Amino acid sequence: MTTNKEPLCDVVEKSATPTATAKPNTDVNLHHSDLYINRELSLLAFHRRVLAQAKDETLPLLERLRFICIASTNLDEFFEVRVSGLKQQADFGSTQAGPDNLAPSKVLERISVAAHDFVNEQYRLLNECILPELEKEDIYFIKRDQWSHETHEWVRQYFEDELLPILSPIGLDPAHPFPQILNKSLNFIVSLEGKDAFGRDSGLAIVQAPRSLPRVIQLPDEYSEHAYEFIFLSSIMHAYVGDLFPGMKVTGCYQFRLTRNSDLFVDEEEVDDLLRALEGELPSRRYGDSVRLEVADNCPDHMVQFLMRQFKLEERDIFQVNGPVNLNRLMAVPDMVNRPDLQYPSFTPSLPQGLGRNLFSSIRDGDILLHHPFNSFTPVIDFIKQAAADPRVLAIKQTLYRTGAGSVLVDALVEAAKAGKEVTVIVELRARFDEADNIRLANRLQEAGAHIVYGVVGYKTHAKMIMVVRREDRKLRRYVHLGTGNYHARTARIYTDYGLMTCDEEIGEDVHKMFMQLTTLGRGAQLKKMLQSPFTLHKGLLERIEREANFAKQGKPARIMAKMNALTQPHIIRALYQASMAGVKIDLIIRGICCLRPGIEGISDNIHVRSIVGRFLEHTRCFYFYNDDNSEVYCASADWMDRNLLKRVEECYPVENPKLKAEVINGLELYLKDNAQSWELDKDGQYARVLPPSGEEPLSAQQTFLETLGENN
Repeated sequence: MTTNKEPLCDVVEKSATPTATAKPNTDVNLHHSDLYINRELSLLAFHRRVLAQAKDETLPLLERLRFICIASTNLDEFFEVRVSGLKQQADFGSTQAGPDNLAPSKVLERISVAAHDFVNEQYRLLNECILPELEKEDIYFIKRDQWSHETHEWVRQYFEDELLPILSPIGLDPAHPFPQILNKSLNFIVSLEGKDAFGRDSGLAIVQAPRSLPRVIQLPDEYSEHAYEFIFLSSIMHAYVGDLFPGMKVTGCYQFRLTRNSDLFVDEEEVDDLLRALEGELPSRRYGDSVRLEVADNCPDHMVQFLMRQFKLEERDIFQVNGPVNLNRLMAVPDMVNRPDLQYPSFTPSLPQGLGRNLFSSIRDGDILLHHPFNSFTPVIDFIKQAAADPRVLAIKQTLYRTGAGSVLVDALVEAAKAGKEVTVIVELRARFDEADNIRLANRLQEAGAHIVYGVVGYKTHAKMIMVVRREDRKLRRYVHLGTGNYHARTARIYTDYGLMTCDEEIGEDVHKMFMQLTTLGRGAQLKKMLQSPFTLHKGLLERIEREANFAKQGKPARIMAKMNALTQPHIIRALYQASMAGVKIDLIIRGICCLRPGIEGISDNIHVRSIVGRFLEHTRCFYFYNDDNSEVYCASADWMDRNLLKRVEECYPVENPKLKAEVINGLELYLKDNAQSWELDKDGQYARVLPPSGEEPLSAQQTFLETLGENN
């Protein structure tokens, strides 16, 4: 997967003005399973593309290490949520299949093969590529057989001072049954010879590593022979585990890590208080059903089998690894090493031209489009801060899905509420893995006097909206911010997203109606410009795709470009197939899951799909429809998935200003020309890396945006 493919030329040379070639075929069964890629296997393929960044020698070395960690974290969540859900379905005997017609048990079989291959590649890259390259840069991870006498002394002291006082080894016998193992925690199974002080001779013990201690420890300079030397906590445990069992002999010590089902279930129809119900449910995430066991590859088979029985797992759930069982803990290393030459160059996000100190005045002068992380997130924060301090502002309404602990944006909302503004915040308590943070911020906002709503029963509120109501010239004006990404200052530095700031009356009225719908639970009025899930977005997309198909059938130019995180929705996929068969030229830029098969002759040969994987996580959702030379451009919080289009509250907003519309279109075309960080999907569901033609310089869309929008240091 390292060479260009013939269809690439068609992708990168297109312009926004298409030429249609209609070839309708009404006999094709667009429900046939062969036309759909399995959702879970497509997601695993994305994780594989992330891992591939680690072997890209054009990237800075510490960033390659970081990509191994990101891939590890991604795989954790994949097992915690996706695999655990499939296991539950299989255990209940479910044979229900998706559009690809693969039953849960069959998907699990394929996942096991692909995931084991993934993990083997992950550790091969770490051991054979990254660690040797780091040593060339005088950065070492010291194994026990490499410790000097001085290192041994320091490590022993560390063990006695930091570890020994808080460890609680558990010898296994009828009075000391196998302990509960926390989700994703580091543990050791220890084999012993001899009897303890009470005459017990179980032969096995479990030692749980303290969660409060770092998994990677940097040796002090005076004990280091190199610029940087690191030791794994697991190595320290192995070296001195014998001290935990006086009078007995340790014959083996092997690390292991258990992944559990981390999806929370709360029956929203049966609870009176969603916040309290979630608070009660959160602790169970640590002890959900077992899903995966990672264990050292030198662990004897009988001990692996023992662990497997304890956790009620099968052979396919066992991953024996050559290295630390928790690679994502290496994520701390790049921040511990002061080597800017081994990391991405720093950059300063810019401010859009014409953005003045008074945001309300700037927005009145014309819509503002922010393209993060190349444009700063500061204007979004200042929007709330200025609203909080402005005596003419009467009300602020906002949705919060993920915002992070210690959010300055929440600080501003608190100040606004304390200042007597009418502050209403829709807090989505069920944002996976952010439930605890969202509960805390909801309580904090409520204590400050804000009105807190927890969304709609049965529908996650995923929309990204802020509305500020300001009195001007004896009337009220609405200022809004609409985004494709979360109101999270940290992720705004590493995710690509669009945000629109406008005081357009009709968009402001649409946003007002959406907030009224979320707070009153009344039937929503018809929106004038925006599309909304779960009511009009799915239908609106289908209508626009069909419209392009009708233009193509009339022999007119027809074109669709769309960028998103995932495409799984069957009706949308079938509509795209029909549009392709009619002759519509379709370019999809899909970061992660894609269940559509491009390039099938007579069905999807007018569809090209590519994925961009680079320094920043591609998160923008934007859609372009040629519309008979009267182009429409939309940005949205929603991907083209069932959950986003039918089971969530999402917003989709038009970009109407001609200059800003051109920016979005040009951005889409730039991604289609990327031959540095781009992967192309074929009809067999395989991704191939796109390479620049011989003799040409690579073109990276993200780097181009940095150079044209950012302020590089």
